[in-house]
Amino acid sequence: MRAAKIALTGLLSVGLVTSAALAQQSTSGMVTKIDRLNGTIAIQQPQGGTVGATGGVIQEFKVTNGAMLEPIHAGDKVSFSTTEGSGGKTIDKLQKEKP
Repeated sequence: MRAAKIALTGLLSVGLVTSAALAQQSTSGMVTKIDRLNGTIAIQQPQGGTVGATGGVIQEFKVTNGAMLEPIHAGDKVSFSTTEGSGGKTIDKLQKEKP
């Protein structure tokens, strides 16, 4: 009985760590719009699969800290990490890519 509890606890902890790692996604894209007053940013992510394809999905994200938007401008290429929450995707790391 005790061994079963230990095994079950181990499996649950591995599941929690795995789900937390999957919840955070890191990607890149081009900034299309910034709303500093509301703390949101719209980013166009590159379309995958086809070489030379243009366009892509534009998504709007909230940011955890409005100060991270200060050095960013529309047209900048950025890399960012998001976490999924009850209010949608939120950017917790945002970095301007060097040209």
